[in-house]
Amino acid sequence: MKIRFLGTNGWYDTKTANTVCAMVETDEYYIILDAGSGFYKTREYIKDGRPVLLFLSHLHLDHIIGLHTLPLFNIPQGIDVYMPGGMTGPLKTFLSKPYTSPLDTIATRVRLHEIDTERPPKLDCRFGPLLHSPTCYGYRLRLEGKTISYCTDTGICDELCALAKDCDLLITECSFKPGEDVSKASHLNPEAAAGIAKECGVKKLGLIHFDAGRYPSLKDRGFAENTARKIFPNTFAATDDQELKL
Repeated sequence: MKIRFLGTNGWYDTKTANTVCAMVETDEYYIILDAGSGFYKTREYIKDGRPVLLFLSHLHLDHIIGLHTLPLFNIPQGIDVYMPGGMTGPLKTFLSKPYTSPLDTIATRVRLHEIDTERPPKLDCRFGPLLHSPTCYGYRLRLEGKTISYCTDTGICDELCALAKDCDLLITECSFKPGEDVSKASHLNPEAAAGIAKECGVKKLGLIHFDAGRYPSLKDRGFAENTARKIFPNTFAATDDQELKL
């Protein structure tokens, strides 16, 4: 399978990166993880009728602002959006006038599901609440014999380790800089992310959701990557448009 990192910033866009969005392409699915401003790039890769599933962690704008570009899409099979319970109403408000084009006016049919009660059919998917405000879910997907865990935004918590346990790839956040105290935070620094990866038996760690104010350049991300590698060597700091095969 292919994993494409289409947005790797948290909070806001900079010349370094768009806000957070990743895409997993398998023989059966196109799976999109969050819909920050990098979301618009997904239409470059959706080439056929495979189901398109979008998993939203929460409704902070840096994770959903890319949905404003939905009028650019023309996907005959539509998009199924999965999100934590209780979020359908607020998302519908955002996807309507005066904020953006209403869903019933665009070419692509968008179907909204609350994953607590409507899980994707035939897909091995686990989920759970992370340490963040507001409610934010992490996801664990079993695809083509591999396990991908996607957990952003979060502080250190039991659910993060449960979702990451023994996974082939953990995609998690690195909002704080090396050395910053995250003991009571709802975000991670590179040491905390690497510590979770090591503790939970992760095979590979990908850092995303770099705070745009703390990480203005790729050089800053390189420092975070090197810091994390001292604890968990198989770590990489993701960059926009990076592609990984798993």
